[in-house]
Amino acid sequence: MNEFDFKELLRIKIIRLSQSIWEGKINQSNLTRWLENFESSTECIDCEQTHAMYLLSNFMYFGSREIRELLKSLYRDKFFKPIIQDVRKKNNNVKDITQISEEIIRELKATRFLGIGNPSESGTHLLYYFRQENNLGKEDFMHSHEILSFDRDSEGKISIKLNKPEVKRYILLDDVCGSGTQAIQYSKELVSEIKTLDSSIEVYYFTLFSTVEGMENIRRESNFDLVDCIFELDETFKCFSDNARQFRNEEKLPISKDFAKSFCIKYGVKIFKEEHSLGYKGSQLLLGFTHNTPDNTLPIIWGEENWEPVFKRYHKNYGFKY
Repeated sequence: MNEFDFKELLRIKIIRLSQSIWEGKINQSNLTRWLENFESSTECIDCEQTHAMYLLSNFMYFGSREIRELLKSLYRDKFFKPIIQDVRKKNNNVKDITQISEEIIRELKATRFLGIGNPSESGTHLLYYFRQENNLGKEDFMHSHEILSFDRDSEGKISIKLNKPEVKRYILLDDVCGSGTQAIQYSKELVSEIKTLDSSIEVYYFTLFSTVEGMENIRRESNFDLVDCIFELDETFKCFSDNARQFRNEEKLPISKDFAKSFCIKYGVKIFKEEHSLGYKGSQLLLGFTHNTPDNTLPIIWGEENWEPVFKRYHKNYGFKY
């Protein structure tokens, strides 16, 4: 297969993916502008544009419909069903749910959901869909800054208390966990403060997507009572790992994983610093959502400064404030 035919097949695949799955995010015009970031060659094996298109053709995109379904699954499978099971267990494994309905309702009323990060970040953004898809009320949600209150006495001494002592369970929601850095930071500050005031309060961290490493890091280094995700991303989702699913058929195609990695690092260093040239802390993902593209994804996809992105990223501020 010659260079022109392979590139044209990739272009057709990308446009079809955009029309059918990617919610029309990419058209011929912005695809061409993105490709101009890269060098071209008459041979596929050393053509950056060809390899960039191949990487893009393996991009995993989750639109609003898929995100809503995942949020329904998160509520049902990670929270609601386990609550019912726990209540049943406390009541001699009763099968008739009507006998324990009042207790289940009490558990639900004692739970609050909040997004990880400040109100402008994607974790909080998901709460709107989460509330709609699971028929929840506004009273079921809180901002992190509403959990604690600070009082100063006449001598200037500051005391901290829980704003709603009747709440016995806080559930933090996120869209994607790469390294687990932000969740661990929340645990060390906010969660530790909650536990100091009332050690019986449970705090969960649920995310739609997570790397295996991220889950392990949070479970090992945080104070969350429960950490879980819907979709776990193992090493095969890392573009340039030994078992990368994107390059399983490398020997049958005019592409090179090593060549693709080399130019992703070359441009990634300029876009997102050397240590994050393949995504935050080397995540190497090709993942995006209708509301954002995570920085765990290869920077060549979302870079902006002196770079034309193909999937835009809305940057986060990882500073923690409550």
